[in-house]
Amino acid sequence: MIELTESAQRHFRRLLESQGGDAVGILLGAVNGGTSKADVRLEFCETVDLAGDEWAVECEGFTLYVRSDSTGYLDGASIDFLGDATGGQLSIRAPRIKGQAPEAGASLFERVQYVIEHEVNPQLAAHRGHVSLAGIEADGIVLLRFGGGCHGCGMVDVTLKQGIESTLKTRVPEITEVRDATDHSTGATPYYRGRS
Repeated sequence: MIELTESAQRHFRRLLESQGGDAVGILLGAVNGGTSKADVRLEFCETVDLAGDEWAVECEGFTLYVRSDSTGYLDGASIDFLGDATGGQLSIRAPRIKGQAPEAGASLFERVQYVIEHEVNPQLAAHRGHVSLAGIEADGIVLLRFGGGCHGCGMVDVTLKQGIESTLKTRVPEITEVRDATDHSTGATPYYRGRS
């Protein structure tokens, strides 16, 4: 369930009235749900914009629709509007939008993927880089592919062994080793170019 305060409902009603036309409500969705880059998108919607499987929250004078693929991320969200002298600000709190840590019985893949998305990639983003999980071998060896500023970077071995492998082994003890599965010769924009 999503909670909309009275002030948020008034704000949405004013916005819809100012639009005129065929807008029937507000459409809410999660962008990049379950990742560290998750965000919320709000937009006016017309009947033709609706797939028919949205979650509908009936409000006074309009309907808030939640995209069906976003309901798990937005369940328990709250929306408020805080008015002030310059107009105000919409506040959306969605505690599940970035996903939840996998349960103890979750697969090794799910647990490794969660650590990559929520701990490793936010650190690599400072250097315009990221990693993706290429696979996990039966003996606990994790294979990663580097992208962005890490693809072709001269410091990737240090990043892999002293940063990523250390983090993954601490968070997921079944991991025995972390290996790089990237062809770094094709990296176009490395953060740090090694000596040739």
